[in-house]
Amino acid sequence: MYPQARGWAPDAQPLEIRSVNLAQVKAGDGKAGAWQVIFVSPARGKAKTYTYSAVEGDGNLHEGVFGGQEESYTARGDAFPFTIAAIKVDSDEAYQTAAEKSQVYIQKNPGKPVMFLMELNRRFPDVTWRVIWGDSVSTSDYSVFVDGSTGKYLEKMH
Repeated sequence: MYPQARGWAPDAQPLEIRSVNLAQVKAGDGKAGAWQVIFVSPARGKAKTYTYSAVEGDGNLHEGVFGGQEESYTARGDAFPFTIAAIKVDSDEAYQTAAEKSQVYIQKNPGKPVMFLMELNRRFPDVTWRVIWGDSVSTSDYSVFVDGSTGKYLEKMH
C-alpha cells in the first residue's frame, strides 16, 4: 500500500495499521486476510485509508490494494504518524513474541480471534504492535504490546 500512498502524497506516513479478519481466509500466527492502513500527509493536512485484501469481501473490501476517499487530517488523540522505516518487525514476529508471553491465556481461550494494531502513541517511545485477542479493541479482554522496531515484549493489558 505504501507505493500507492506515496503516489497520492509524497510525504505519506502511516498513522495506523490494522488487520481485518475475513471469514473466507484463515488467519493465524500474525497473518490476516486483509489489512487497512490510514496514511496521512502532514504537508497537505489530509488522510487517506488504503486496504489490501486477499479476496473480495464484505464492507467494501476489494481484492488487491484499494484507496478510499481523501479526508481532512489534523493531529488527534494519542496516535501520531510514523515513518515506514520505523517498522522493523512484521506482524508474524510480533505474534510470536506475544504468544510466548500469553500461553496461559491462549490455553484458556482456544480459537479466539486475533487482530493486530500498529501505531505510535504517547505510551511507548517507538511504534508498537498491539496483538489483540478478540473481535475488536473495545471488546477485547486481553492484548499484548510488542515494540515494532525491536520486537521486544513491552506490556500485557487485561
